Amino acid sequence: MKKNLTHFTKTGDAQMVDIKDKDITNRIAVASGKIFMSVISINKIKDGTHKKGDVLGIARIAAITSSKKTSELIPLCHNINLSSVKVIFKINSTKKFVSCEAIVETTGQTGVEMEALTAVQIGLLTIYDMCKSIDRGMIIGDIMLESKKGGASGEWKRSKK
Repeated sequence: MKKNLTHFTKTGDAQMVDIKDKDITNRIAVASGKIFMSVISINKIKDGTHKKGDVLGIARIAAITSSKKTSELIPLCHNINLSSVKVIFKINSTKKFVSCEAIVETTGQTGVEMEALTAVQIGLLTIYDMCKSIDRGMIIGDIMLESKKGGASGEWKRSKK
C-alpha cells in the first residue's frame, strides 16, 4: 500500500496538513524511552538525595509542559488542546536506567503521537540536565511510540518481539 507524504504538496513544498474534514474523535498515544546512568545517579534519584532536588518530579513537569508546546517545536504539527497528559517514571536499579512513559489524550481531528514522543524526550533530557554534574556518561535511548488509538487509521500497537 503506497501512501502519499501528506506534509508535502505535489510539487514537493512543505505544508501543514489540512484537517478540517477529519472527524473529531478521542485520540490517545503512548510513547516510552529510557535514560541509562551510573549507580550513583540512580541511587541519588531513588533516595531523593540529589542536590538539585526532586529529579523525577521536575522531569515530570517538564514532560507535561513540553507536550503542550509540541507545535512550537515541530514546524508542521498542529496546535492541539490536550485533555490529559500522564507521565510515569520507573527506576530499574539492576539495569541502571530510568524509564519514562507518556500517555497523551485529546478529542480532536489529529493524533497526539508527536506530543507523547516530545514528552518522553524532554522528560529524559531534564533528567540528564539535572544529573550531568555527577554523570556525564548517561545515554538516552529506546524512544518509541508504543501505541495509538483514534482517527481514521484506528488503533496501532507495537508488536512485542
